[in-house]
Amino acid sequence: MPEITKEAAPESWEYSLCIPNDLRAVTVSRRTLRLILTMHGLIGLVDTAELLATELVSNAVRHTKGPAALRVRWSAGVLRIGAWDADPQPPEPPQELDQLADSEDGGRGLGMVRACADLWGWQPLSRFGNRGKFVWCELAAGVSACA
Repeated sequence: MPEITKEAAPESWEYSLCIPNDLRAVTVSRRTLRLILTMHGLIGLVDTAELLATELVSNAVRHTKGPAALRVRWSAGVLRIGAWDADPQPPEPPQELDQLADSEDGGRGLGMVRACADLWGWQPLSRFGNRGKFVWCELAAGVSACA
């Protein structure tokens, strides 16, 4: 009888989800991310990752008119979540977490990202004549206390 071996999970992987400019895409992105992390055994990161992805994708959909994308990458024990959109303008600087409750509607997203992620940032993109930006954040392996 042949020996059955279990393949080791890859040490790194990446998923991309192209989404339309539709607020329902935020829910689709969140549920897709939950499935990806669950399938890869990263249950401890799911709640915080969902919160961060929701903020990033929501910003991409609300503040631009074109399509957007969610990108999820795992490498060297770090989860990177990012949202691409077609607007090349930099995001507004995030507020301090203690100022978020006092702010009016909007402007909370990147403050939450900054408070909950281990690292975050953005970069302008220009590819094939298309311009935009990629806003990302990172979570290290383990359970995050933010969610």
